Amino acid sequence: MSAAFRKAAKARQRPHRERAQPAARTKLGLLEKKKDYRLRARDYHKKQNALRALQKKALDKNPDEFYFKMIRAEVKDGVHVIKQPKDEITPEQVKLMRTQDIKYVEMKRVAEAKKIERLKAELHLLGAAGSGAGRHLFFVDTEREVQEFDIAAHLDTVPELVDRVYNRPTIATLQRETVKGPTDPVHLKKLAQQRKNQYDLLRQRIEREKAMFVISQKIQTRKDLLDKTHKVKVKKETTTGPAIYKFKFQRKR
Repeated sequence: MSAAFRKAAKARQRPHRERAQPAARTKLGLLEKKKDYRLRARDYHKKQNALRALQKKALDKNPDEFYFKMIRAEVKDGVHVIKQPKDEITPEQVKLMRTQDIKYVEMKRVAEAKKIERLKAELHLLGAAGSGAGRHLFFVDTEREVQEFDIAAHLDTVPELVDRVYNRPTIATLQRETVKGPTDPVHLKKLAQQRKNQYDLLRQRIEREKAMFVISQKIQTRKDLLDKTHKVKVKKETTTGPAIYKFKFQRKR
């Protein structure tokens, strides 16, 4: 057999590869292969050393030894559970914390109230056009006057200014001087949107201030409940108000 033939036959041979370990069986240990005896031996000796260490620890243990996990641990439904220690706190400390909470909420509520007053002062000159649907009633005597009623003539102004709730000058005023402020429809629309945003912000701040007031009342009620005086619940707690209790009268010295 020539050297070229042997070389070609060797090239056609497939290399031998070991069988791969399935991922589902990795927990059962190393797969027995021809070339992994060193890995299996190392794994075997590691497990044997761990078992010997556990046996030695069990033999050296004092049966009369006490440690706190003996009274903090228990078994529930076959599961080992460690009891979490409860924080020791006195009623005086709880009252102090409630007082600090009330002071913080009140501080935030007062700050919110000041912002509300500032916004109201800024929006006072704008009128209530953006705050809601207002109505202006006119009284007439007959049905015919209702059919022939002209709002512009009744208000003594031009028809273009009828829809303006504020800054609606009369015809005599328009003849003496020009209209103050923007008259461009695009600019007026932009100002109306800004005014609406300001009123929305004012409404949100008012609701937030009311919510903080309710929170402070509920905290005060919980603080009062720490007192050992006999009490009877008169009204349940709601989302808009705290629970109401009637306390037994005690004369203070």
